[in-house]
Amino acid sequence: MGADKLLSVFVAAICVVLLIRLALGDARRARLDRAAIMAWGRVRYQALAIWQWRRKRRSAAQAKLAAQEVINRVRHRVEKDGNVLTPEAFKEKERRKPH
Repeated sequence: MGADKLLSVFVAAICVVLLIRLALGDARRARLDRAAIMAWGRVRYQALAIWQWRRKRRSAAQAKLAAQEVINRVRHRVEKDGNVLTPEAFKEKERRKPH
């Protein structure tokens, strides 16, 4: 089925739904409209949930990778004195002025 046939079937289905909607009474039309709005809201909510889940998963993976890189950088620049890690940046080479 080509794109043109698919589009024509989609347009025909919309036309049939709108024709049925016109044939209904006021109360049924309002109920149909409410059901359509609720269905659209559920579809939109699910799509947003999937989109956010993918984004959170990707950012969590990036954060985990960045944390691992920082850990590896710190491990290689640190001297160990027993179970105390002393990075070279914390060692005082000369006395600093207090102000």
